[in-house]
This record gives sequence, C-alpha cells and structure tokens, in this order.
Amino acid sequence: MELREVEIFLTLADELHFSRTAERLGVTGARVSQTIKKLERQIGAPLFDRTSRRVELTAIGRALHDEWRPAFDRLHVGFERAAAAGRGVEGVLRVGFSSPLVAELIMRIADDFRTRHPDCEVEMGEVHISHLLEPLRNGELDLQVCESPVDEPDLVQGGVLLRDPRFLAVSSRHRLAGRDSVTMEDLAGETVIGPAGAPGYLLDRYVPACTPSGSPLERHNVVTSRQELLALVGASRGVAVVGAQGTRYHQRPDIAYVPFSDAPPIEYGIVWPAAGETRRLREFVRLAQSIAAADDAAGRE
Repeated sequence: MELREVEIFLTLADELHFSRTAERLGVTGARVSQTIKKLERQIGAPLFDRTSRRVELTAIGRALHDEWRPAFDRLHVGFERAAAAGRGVEGVLRVGFSSPLVAELIMRIADDFRTRHPDCEVEMGEVHISHLLEPLRNGELDLQVCESPVDEPDLVQGGVLLRDPRFLAVSSRHRLAGRDSVTMEDLAGETVIGPAGAPGYLLDRYVPACTPSGSPLERHNVVTSRQELLALVGASRGVAVVGAQGTRYHQRPDIAYVPFSDAPPIEYGIVWPAAGETRRLREFVRLAQSIAAADDAAGRE
C-alpha cells in the first residue's frame, strides 16, 4: 500500500466528493476511483456508499478513517519538521487580522504552523479597514488576512480564506430592527456608515453606490474604528453593513443585527507584499490555504 493511496482515501473522506478530491490533490478523477476500488478489494468491503446525489462513509470506512487519520497526520508533521529544518524556516512572521473572526482563524493556523516550524515565531497584530494596507506597505506586517478582494499592483492576494454572512447593524429603535431579514433595496433612504480611508473599490463591493433598482445610497465613510461605528449606529446616526460575527463579538442592547437575504457574504483573503515573499511566508500561506480548504469542506458536509 502506498502513502498516496492513504492520502486519497482520507481526502475523499473529508470532501465526500470525487471531483473535489481529485482537484484538491491534483490527480484525475479516475485515479481517485481506482484507488478506492483497490482499497475496497484489499479490505473486502465497501468503504463508501455512492449514489448519484451523495457519497458517504460506510461504518467500515469510518473506522478505517479513524485509525488512519492520526497516524497520517503524525507522518505529515514529522515530514514538515524535517523539511522546515532543511529549508531554514525560522525567525519571526508578523501576521495581521482585521476582525475577531479572522483572529480566531489565524490563531489556529499559527498554532499548527509553530508545531510544524518550531524555530519560527508568529506574531499577530490588528489592522483596521480604514488603514487596511498601511501596515503591509510600511513593513509592520509580513502578511495579513483582511476584507477581500484587494486589487493593488504591489500586493499579492492568495485567495479567500473565510466568508462571513452579511448583516445590517441598526439601532434597536430602528424601523428595520424587528425584521427577520433585509434586502439591499431596504438601504434606500438610509445613511450607511463606513470606514474612512478604505480602498474605494472595496467599499463599493459591500455597499454599492445604488440599490439594485437604481436608488442612490447615502454613504458616510467617516469612522476609524469598530467601536466608533457601533456607537454611531446605536445612537441612530445611521446603519452599517457588517458580518455575522457582530452578533457574537459585538452584542449591544442598543444595536440589532438583521441578516441580508440577497447579499453575498463578506470575504476575507490573505495578502502580502509582492516584494516581501520569504520561505516562512510561503509556508504559512500554504498551510492557511490548506486549513481553509478543510474548513470549507467540513462546512459542506
């Protein structure tokens, strides 16, 4: 039995989708199918139940997964440590985050990264959307995970790591506070508060200049901190487009959070200076992308 066959089985157990497994591992769909059939012949029992609509582990497949996963992870960590020593992944990597939800993800990535690269320390720092790119450009940070997309010629974006459903923050006395949901059209006639200094294209992505029907929106991009934004919303000075994380991290008696029914989630991507790429940065990005892909697959189950 080859290690690659074990990896294919474990990845399919995570994804529960043959095409996504093939894409994630960079192999053909036929290779995935052939590997699973080979393992099933060797074991003498099906590992997956397959229908035209879904793929599920059998009881034997689940037991095999539970046996193989810890051993495979230990092998992978051991290899990564040896490879890190050979590549010289050491020193300090400074990583920025722009929201509490992003901070949680980075802490998870950093813990795994330190295990794989014990000679490299990860330091974290908060950035605000009003000064979103300054820490990267002035050398305070090596990379950051922030609102996406970032479209700047001197910066590289390594893909979306996290998506947060979009909500509208309103005063608890606001006409929309008791609604089950809102639409972008409901923003007509409202003052929409946003951050000062953020890239215009990023602000347009989350609060466009007009509603879908063409009604212009009054955008008031003046705040420089999250607490300032919440204070203005609570005082009925306007409304704000935020992520669902506000319902978890920023509950206030004077603010209500109402989900959008017609707006895509806020996306957070990993970004770094094109001229500042290092070995430790590449290793962190690769690990971040892997963890984000695993999280996404788990969310689809």
